[in-house]
Amino acid sequence: MSVARFFDEMSYGPAPEGDAEARAWIARHKGEFGHFINGGFVASASGKTFDSFEPATGALLAKIARGGREDVNAAVAAARKAQGAWAKLSGHARARHLYALARMIQRHARLIAVVEALDNGKPIRETRDIDIPLAARHFYHHAGWAQLQETEFADQLPVGVVGQVIPWNFPFLMLAWKVAPALALGNTVILKPAEFTPLTALLFAELASAAGLPPGVLNVVTGEGETGALIVEHDDIDKIAFTGSTEVGRLIREKTAGSGKSLTLELGGKSPFIVFDDADIDAAVEGVVDAIWFNQGQVCCAGSRVLVQEGVAPRFHERLKRRMGTLRVGHPLDKAIDMAAIVAPVQLQRIESLVSQGVTEGAALYQPPIELPTGGSFYPPTLLTAVQPTSVVATEEIFGPVAVSMTFRTPEEAIQLANHSRYGLAASVWSETIGLALHVAAKLAAGVVWVNATNLFDASSGFGGKRESGFGREGGREGCYEYLKPKAWVGRKLRAEPSVPALKPVPSDFAMPSLDRTAKLFIGGKQARPDGNYSRQILSPKGKVLGEVGEGNRKDIRNAVVAAQAASAWSSATTHNRAQILYYIAENLSGRAAEFADRIAAMTGVSAANARAEVEASIARLFSYGAWADKYEGVVHLPPLRGVALAMPEPQGVVGVICPPESPLLGFVSLVAPLIAVGNRVVVVPSEPHPLAATDFYSVLETSDVPAGVVNIVTGQATELAKTLAAHNDVDALWAFGTADLSTLVEKLSVGNLKRTFVDYGKAIDWFDRSAAEGQPFLRRAVDVKNIWIPYGE
Repeated sequence: MSVARFFDEMSYGPAPEGDAEARAWIARHKGEFGHFINGGFVASASGKTFDSFEPATGALLAKIARGGREDVNAAVAAARKAQGAWAKLSGHARARHLYALARMIQRHARLIAVVEALDNGKPIRETRDIDIPLAARHFYHHAGWAQLQETEFADQLPVGVVGQVIPWNFPFLMLAWKVAPALALGNTVILKPAEFTPLTALLFAELASAAGLPPGVLNVVTGEGETGALIVEHDDIDKIAFTGSTEVGRLIREKTAGSGKSLTLELGGKSPFIVFDDADIDAAVEGVVDAIWFNQGQVCCAGSRVLVQEGVAPRFHERLKRRMGTLRVGHPLDKAIDMAAIVAPVQLQRIESLVSQGVTEGAALYQPPIELPTGGSFYPPTLLTAVQPTSVVATEEIFGPVAVSMTFRTPEEAIQLANHSRYGLAASVWSETIGLALHVAAKLAAGVVWVNATNLFDASSGFGGKRESGFGREGGREGCYEYLKPKAWVGRKLRAEPSVPALKPVPSDFAMPSLDRTAKLFIGGKQARPDGNYSRQILSPKGKVLGEVGEGNRKDIRNAVVAAQAASAWSSATTHNRAQILYYIAENLSGRAAEFADRIAAMTGVSAANARAEVEASIARLFSYGAWADKYEGVVHLPPLRGVALAMPEPQGVVGVICPPESPLLGFVSLVAPLIAVGNRVVVVPSEPHPLAATDFYSVLETSDVPAGVVNIVTGQATELAKTLAAHNDVDALWAFGTADLSTLVEKLSVGNLKRTFVDYGKAIDWFDRSAAEGQPFLRRAVDVKNIWIPYGE
């Protein structure tokens, strides 16, 4: 056989990575691993274990402790005991610990990479060159945030004890994404790795102990779904951070409802990969390879929906199929392969079933004639074309090496197809016209958009989704806030139940009665009668009738949501325009200050001076958010590549607001103003006992150039209207301030479309305290941050 033949064929021989050290590490533990609790390995209290297998061969890899209630309790107790002392360390001291962890990862990078490839089944090239270096980068980056915490987050405190549940597709990288910020900012952790891939988490715990991390700061409890549920439901855990399926994310949202736990969910995706006719076709083809065949397509943000402009679709698909034929599927430890094993037989069966269903529904199947290894769980790179937008393979996350392709004609059709999904995690846009690419990127419902690239990540740039892809961000400054809480909100007390005055009868006489006036609802810029034609009396503390308001119902909320959706132009209005209108609202309120003060005093019984103070504070708050409207801006991240990532705050869309019973004008303004300042449209339920300040306020809105539908006011029973808003799938977020039961209700009913919620768990805010009731804590909850990655250069 001549050398020339190899140059002609360009064929590859095996290039195996040695696994002796990895298997020796497993052997040192006698092939059996306990939990890592309070600085050491311990067996399960029940003595139960489960088996972990190599995806590439099906061979037993190790026996793993199965966590039960006693194990979780022990881990939480250790984390709670350590948390106070860990948080009291200086930021510099914690930074040195994070730095030591980063260096430990680098020193043991090859061992971690091999263990990861054995345990997960992914190619060693990916674990060695992508996962482990990026994990070290997260610890370095967050060591920096620990160092700067005392100045950059001076108004924040650690959340406390954090439960983290991570998936099997990027076991070590997901560990770094979650553990690094949590520890850097003063929290302690109970981590549950996926049952398929627990080994690198246990290896990291061992290395962290060797690096001097104090006992109890990091605890690893292994197990299956039941173990994760015990962590989620534990009363002494302050936050849950979960990455996994949308179905499990819904269960976690429901289980934690009303608990007061902070929650971040990074869930499934069905990300669009959009190719315009002016794209570099060969580069886009390579982009698809990275988007869907990286890690065998077991990537939450995989570009699994390939949308190609009609004019180039035949050429694009031809080149893509040709490129698929060059992909090599082999053993994870072969450094010359492109794809390796699916994580487990059950996942392989799911992929096969969904592909079969897609073909039944009319998709054309293409799989290149390449050889698959015998034994283990392997699946070839797969392309489904002629896919309909409603097909199961176009709507459901397959989580395997399967790309589905559709065509489009215009940019607007591409945007419509891309957003035709219940998910909103990531997207990729390919065009040589940067203006077109950025126009499309801005309109995509996704937390991350890559321009002429895909699957770019860095610790400096936030990652997370919208819609049913979850909420919260990991990485960057915005990811740090997920592990912090405002100092001003610590120590809040449960609000007192508002007293309900009894109606005081008025003796009849022969005087002419006053003309009746019932305050209407305010929907779509117009006063509207309530659908049910019912009203309720509003009484003073002494039982005097002050007026009547409409009793809103489900249909009124529906009409208000429709009006808010129709006002979408507000979200794209200039920040200067929104600022001017907020100033104008404040100006018009100022002109009627005495009238509003009298109304507040009559409704609530506060002194005239206190009522005037509430009006003045409301005017000042409108000015504050007018000031913020054109100053709450994005940032430009400089990740370690030739390019930038634009972190752009975007309005969430249609937001429901349940106002607190107290401070009827100031509470209303404090919740509505930050939302509209950044471009949201709102459906507001004013203070249930004192709604007249809000119904008077809509006349201010009518004279302040506020576009119709931006602010909609529906009076009525807060709990009943909250039920409708929480369950409404066209409401993107819901803020609810009132009783603890109201918070529980809102969080539980929000699971339908996993809307983002902001509730107070019945704990009162002093609305006059600017540090607690104004500014960035509210603005951060009014937006989602979209990171748009723009590489440059040849």
